[in-house]
Amino acid sequence: MDDLPQAAATRALLKNIFVEALDAVRGERLVEGLGIPQGDHWRIRHQGKTINWPLHPEGRIFVIGAGKAAGSLAKGVETLLGDRLSDGCVIVKHGHAEPLTRIRQLQAGHPIPDAQGVDATAEMLRTVEGLTERDSVIVLLTGGASALMVAPIEGVTLQEKAAVTDMLLRSGASIEEINAVRKRLSRVKGGGLLRHLQPASVLTLLISDVPSGNLDMIGSGPTFPCSADFTDPIAILARYGLEQAVPASVRDALANEMQAAAEPAGRHKALMLADSAMLVEAVHGIAAREGLSAYDVDAGMAGNTHDAALRMADALRAVPPQDRPALLVSAGETTLQVKGDGLGGRNQEFALVAALALAGEGNAALLAAGTDGTDGPTDAAGAFADGALHERARAAGLDPAEMLARNDSYRLFKATGDLVHTGPTGTNVMDLVLGIAF
Repeated sequence: MDDLPQAAATRALLKNIFVEALDAVRGERLVEGLGIPQGDHWRIRHQGKTINWPLHPEGRIFVIGAGKAAGSLAKGVETLLGDRLSDGCVIVKHGHAEPLTRIRQLQAGHPIPDAQGVDATAEMLRTVEGLTERDSVIVLLTGGASALMVAPIEGVTLQEKAAVTDMLLRSGASIEEINAVRKRLSRVKGGGLLRHLQPASVLTLLISDVPSGNLDMIGSGPTFPCSADFTDPIAILARYGLEQAVPASVRDALANEMQAAAEPAGRHKALMLADSAMLVEAVHGIAAREGLSAYDVDAGMAGNTHDAALRMADALRAVPPQDRPALLVSAGETTLQVKGDGLGGRNQEFALVAALALAGEGNAALLAAGTDGTDGPTDAAGAFADGALHERARAAGLDPAEMLARNDSYRLFKATGDLVHTGPTGTNVMDLVLGIAF
């Protein structure tokens, strides 16, 4: 590290910590740590929890699911169950497939649902037709499942559902609010898939990408029936000025009273395998090994992207000289309202806002990135930021403030060489920001 210029060495350190921490929450690693099924049951132990899941000796075992890391989870299931699997089908985002031998992977569009998602969902449902009480179904869910598992309700077209999704994503609505609307427009979300799987025994394994940690919000809860106190989707649209902007068919569908669904007693068990807290714990362990003191700025990061970025910048500036070098950590998911015509994602915009706030600060840098390896509709996971961004941007003939106003962080960071690329990571536990004060 001493042989490299300080800026390059700092970036290498931040990215190495980021990548190593992700390895602790990769799907196949999480599943393989659950233990091998024995005979007529699978005794699962994870993070202090124990689940005894029966496996009928004469029954079949199926694997279905969706999400950016569903392929990684499926890889772990194949390792544990091998030839005991009868069939399987998971839906992943384009480019996020894993090398599987028994479970089929179908790829579809994300974050906007598309026709491939519709076809893939239909194929997934065909995989589990004709289930009996002796059969068992493992459902794998991670972030991204809401867009990938597509089955619009009657009266709403795919195009209309895609338009609503796009409006909500650009509005600044939280993932919980977006998923509350998605549930009402789908035949498989909000418990719809669980009803399709009756009378089989169902085990849902999840990686959480929602700040609340509520299992029924991950992937819009296909195996978790909506409760009686579900959120009013019309109120959500109105909150963001979208009630009149969405198609009339969508308003009509959302206005219909929804009955709370009952979950089949004793036939469904669920286990969350990883969330951002587990990731932060891994970061602290790596930091200790590297001789760095680690401090949490916001381990439950939520709310406005710009506000969270400014908090991180302020925290980096405030580290006393005697406490440096120090690693500052934030994890969660912020919300970004997109008004400009640029290209980027919430992590790249986080980095841009933080860089502007750190202007002139020579002893701080940060990495902000999505743990799934993608940030918004770009090929980058996120971006690096430091107090010298303004100079690099000017050298490239760009104005950072103008690019920020257009939500054009990707093109800025591409020009300055500050993008972070990881490719698909095999997990999805929201976003991670690592800042270092030295």
